[in-house]
Amino acid sequence: VQLQASGGGLVQAGGSLRLSCAASGRTFSRDVMGWFRQGSGKEREFVARIRGSPGITYYSDSVKGRFTISRDNTKETVWLQMNSLKPEDTAVYYCATDCMDWTLANCGYWGQGTLVTVSS
Repeated sequence: VQLQASGGGLVQAGGSLRLSCAASGRTFSRDVMGWFRQGSGKEREFVARIRGSPGITYYSDSVKGRFTISRDNTKETVWLQMNSLKPEDTAVYYCATDCMDWTLANCGYWGQGTLVTVSS
């Protein structure tokens, strides 16, 4: 399984970004896909995940109401729409799948990470 994340960048507080994660290597529609982030000097933390079908979603409390995870199984892609960004959202964002424990970020496959920087 290969995961390719993209879409990070520099944005002002209150702005928006959309991250993408393109997957390949197996039947994407069955996989629970998720996003994690890791700020400087911090542990990697869960952000959001989405089940294959139906696309039931779960969010961390810190992003609930601001971020939206979605997927298109035909394109084998998952997105993370991030709105109302805050400086504390600054981190490297990773997509992942095959996670045995989402809280502990115990996942089998990871994308390479994409940096999101939110300026105040």
